[in-house]
Amino acid sequence: MTGTIAVIMVFGIPITAIITTHFQKQSKIKAGMLKDELELEKLKHLNYLAETEKMKIELEQMKIVSPKDEIKF
Repeated sequence: MTGTIAVIMVFGIPITAIITTHFQKQSKIKAGMLKDELELEKLKHLNYLAETEKMKIELEQMKIVSPKDEIKF
């Protein structure tokens, strides 16, 4: 019985350390992925704002060029 406990302690501690290290690495990878996703969403939002502003400018230019053809909303 004492030998079994010794074997469990000898092999149990390194296995626990390996598993803990693995979970820590996974957590760091997930955190990095979330950070990258957040940055991507920020860039998408900035792109959306830029495209919207561009469309507003184009619409204003169309109104200036042909005010008679303006569609009434």
